[in-house]
Amino acid sequence: MPIDPEFKSKREQVDTHEGHPVWGPVNPPEQLGIHGNAVAVDFDICIADGACIDACPVGVFEWFETPGHPASDKKADPTNEDQCIFCLACETVCPVEAIKVFVE
Repeated sequence: MPIDPEFKSKREQVDTHEGHPVWGPVNPPEQLGIHGNAVAVDFDICIADGACIDACPVGVFEWFETPGHPASDKKADPTNEDQCIFCLACETVCPVEAIKVFVE
């Protein structure tokens, strides 16, 4: 199931991480929520194949270790989402549709 594009109206911001919001629920290590605002990654469905990291021309993503999560032990974290140029490359290549870019 892909990231819900309406998650901001359905979830609460429960934390911040590396300067971006984290949308709940969060219950580590099984549930890690959605990270980001302009570039959002559903950590609960991200499988860490790295396609978004390879596709992004401006380095929005950095690996973040998530040991014990059932989908993968690391996630593509939108640490530099403020650098996004809204090309949608990451959203297009994600095999599990874990990314939503909110074009300005």
